[in-house]
Amino acid sequence: MATNDEDLKKRAKALKLNGLLAHWAEVSEAQWVRELIEWEEVARQQRSLDRRVKQARLGRFKPLCDYDWNWPRRCDRGTIENLMSLEFMAEKANVILIGPNGVGKTMIALNIAHQALIRGSQVVCTTAGSLLNELASIDSASGLKRRINYYAKPQLLLIDEVGYLSYGTRHADLLFELLNQRYEKQSTIVTTNRPFSEWTEVFPNAACVTSLVDRLMHHAEIVGIEGDSFRLREAMERQEKRGKKSTKAKGDTHEKPE
Repeated sequence: MATNDEDLKKRAKALKLNGLLAHWAEVSEAQWVRELIEWEEVARQQRSLDRRVKQARLGRFKPLCDYDWNWPRRCDRGTIENLMSLEFMAEKANVILIGPNGVGKTMIALNIAHQALIRGSQVVCTTAGSLLNELASIDSASGLKRRINYYAKPQLLLIDEVGYLSYGTRHADLLFELLNQRYEKQSTIVTTNRPFSEWTEVFPNAACVTSLVDRLMHHAEIVGIEGDSFRLREAMERQEKRGKKSTKAKGDTHEKPE
């Protein structure tokens, strides 16, 4: 009983329930005390999650249970499901999802990020374009340092859509600086539609590309996905449904009364 009482009191202290603690000797054995502490813990955990989700800029995404594993020609389901355990974060490793447009790279990455948020980690999600253009637009050295530190700090950083646009040398240098700060300290997820051999086209004339890729790939889980676009398939399915409805409507119009 004493052990349970001490544990309960410790939890009350962690919650800073000072009014309750001031009358602990009078109320500690009441059943409602344990319930009150449990309610407060759950409420604070939810508020903490809501705050971190908002700060992460996760956006809307489909849950991984909706992913059609049979659609891609190549997709290592076991590896992706293992990534959801977040073991790579304990090892300060990175995750790189490589594949053509529309195969679900972003969906998978956001599900991993969401799992990290649920587990209590700090997460920031951004696109390569948004990140690099933001950093490149900062004029002052002190302001740039603060912003790079902002992206270097979270336990998980998701950089989406590397390779969809081309960037200048300054952008490449800034990305290298950021990844160098996170190297072997925090985990980064990158989604890209380009193999690393083509990153010299993403960052043409940038001398740091080889070093940038080296930092990213070292201690990284690389997942390749091959297949046609989910979005294209869905668009074709919608078009087919509209075509059937149109054909049916025309058939109903031409029906003759008995």
